[in-house]
Amino acid sequence: MTCVPYAVDGWGVGELWLDGPRLVWHELPQPARNPHPGRGSNPPPSSSTIPAKTARKRAGTVPKVEKLVHRVTGYFRGERVSFEDVDIDADGWTPFQLDVAAALRSVSYGEVVSYSDLARLAGYPRAQRAAGTFCAHNRFPLVVPCHRVVGAQGIGSYGSLGLDYKRRLLALEGVAL
Repeated sequence: MTCVPYAVDGWGVGELWLDGPRLVWHELPQPARNPHPGRGSNPPPSSSTIPAKTARKRAGTVPKVEKLVHRVTGYFRGERVSFEDVDIDADGWTPFQLDVAAALRSVSYGEVVSYSDLARLAGYPRAQRAAGTFCAHNRFPLVVPCHRVVGAQGIGSYGSLGLDYKRRLLALEGVAL
């Protein structure tokens, strides 16, 4: 397992966790938190986006990881980026979860769907709450873009990062809510 940190101006530091070229977890960038308020800021994060030496030994892994890091950071710079070909770790997912993830990955950059629409796209027209639960536990936030799912009466939610973060992600894609 390799953790690859990445930094994005104006957003903060995020992490990609990979097992070879397969994405296992993705943390969206957040500003560094100061664990000691009033005592200065945290040291700057490592600017390295190249995996550890152990990962370099796997043939073909480093170029794929570097490419993914460049795509992720490009997304946060406002580039129209697709992650449809990124291999994710879906081991242990139910058929429902696989169907919801596939439906969500088909929602295009700059588009939004409601939780009901997502459930319908996945083939489960009465499972909007379950689709929402899937989004709440999503560990691949850009690759399986739950920020593109909105509530029937408004923007919906976005977990611990909050609605302002979700609005910023949608604004990057030209969506105003």
